[in-house]
Amino acid sequence: MQRGEIWVANLNPNKGGGVFALDLATGKVVWHTPPSSACAGRQHCGPANSAPPTAIPGAVFAGAVDGHIRAYSTKDGHILWDYNTARAYRAVNGVANARGGSIDSAGPVVAAGRLFVVSGYPLWGGQPGNVLLMFSAEEN
Repeated sequence: MQRGEIWVANLNPNKGGGVFALDLATGKVVWHTPPSSACAGRQHCGPANSAPPTAIPGAVFAGAVDGHIRAYSTKDGHILWDYNTARAYRAVNGVANARGGSIDSAGPVVAAGRLFVVSGYPLWGGQPGNVLLMFSAEEN
């Protein structure tokens, strides 16, 4: 490898661990939601949830290498919400070709009733991109 090169792995689009909830007192699995199959036919895609998750009362937000941010029920792990960030965006600063991709470095952040997600991370074989997304339940 040369200085400045990025090593790229070959991701398996069919393998990933999914999301688990553990009982902190016993270490036993309370629930497990298997990884999605959102990678069908996509390059640089894997269903793994390698970025840290964020929990709020009732939901766990977890981003995946497949570019999806999902909210899982803290009760039983079923998916409450799923958004594919791996697409083109027109940025608020007018940039026309902003693009989302893998969610693999930073976990989602919840603040002031909003969800912030960094999308696009090519290291280790993921989908490149360059967006910071903000989601809100408020209607305008």
